[in-house]
Amino acid sequence: MASNTASGPSSGAPSTPGRIVSEFSSRAREEQAGGWSALWDSGQGGLWDRGKPSPALVDLVESGTELIPKPDGMGSGGRRPRVLVPGCGKGYDVVMLALHGYDAVGLDVSRTGVETARVYAAAQLAAPEEYNFARPEKYAACERGRVKFVAGDFFAKDWETECCSGSDDDDGGFAGFDVIYDYTFLCALLPEMRKDWACRMSELLSPSGVLVCLEFPLYKDLKLLGPPWPLREGIYWNLLVAGGDGILQDEDAARAAAQSPSSGGSFGRLGYIKPERTYEASRGTDMLSIWGLNTRGRSQSGR
Repeated sequence: MASNTASGPSSGAPSTPGRIVSEFSSRAREEQAGGWSALWDSGQGGLWDRGKPSPALVDLVESGTELIPKPDGMGSGGRRPRVLVPGCGKGYDVVMLALHGYDAVGLDVSRTGVETARVYAAAQLAAPEEYNFARPEKYAACERGRVKFVAGDFFAKDWETECCSGSDDDDGGFAGFDVIYDYTFLCALLPEMRKDWACRMSELLSPSGVLVCLEFPLYKDLKLLGPPWPLREGIYWNLLVAGGDGILQDEDAARAAAQSPSSGGSFGRLGYIKPERTYEASRGTDMLSIWGLNTRGRSQSGR
């Protein structure tokens, strides 16, 4: 799967999902991963390519917010925070995070996609494009973190130790990620897989880690097919806070879910932000939500 879903390379235009929807319309759950690999292998990775890292994530990283861990180059002590981008696609967000001082891991089910990302990363680390920074005069000189791309199934565990090899605190074990970034990963999954997505996120985060979601597509009719499958604030809340299955069929149910009590789930919402910049494909509806595990003992409402 990929973290960037659009109509063509570098377009930034609203998606034309017909080709992608038709690819997955007859695929059962166990065949979903193979569908993304097949698109990569047939040279159709451009169907979801945005051409640059997420402007909303760039701004969040450079904002200095206390909601996400900061690497040493941005004023915090200790080791560099470790970030996971599942469904990383070409690796735009992975490279941008490393350029800001994070140890960034990109996970993709397609080996072709991973090789493509490695080529892109090598070029960008040698000569970064300005789109990696909102304020290059301040952040372009940051000490860089490590970049690693791993081929694997998000729902399996066999790739976890590979992610940690060579890191500052590599001890042969897996202690979880400090940040996980989801852009178009959840919306790429069958709705019946959403509850497993939430459970897996809770397993992959460190106890003090945060899950950052750029919620998309919030404009798409909930009755339409995906990928990308339509989402709403209430779907994220239902999955992460209420412990539901995230399958909400209409707008009324989605609105009600967003106001439901905080119980049953593994997460609390720490922040909910309307980004000043995001991709054009969002039609102005994207929201950034930031979630922490309940063990953090912090505010669970974020309202």
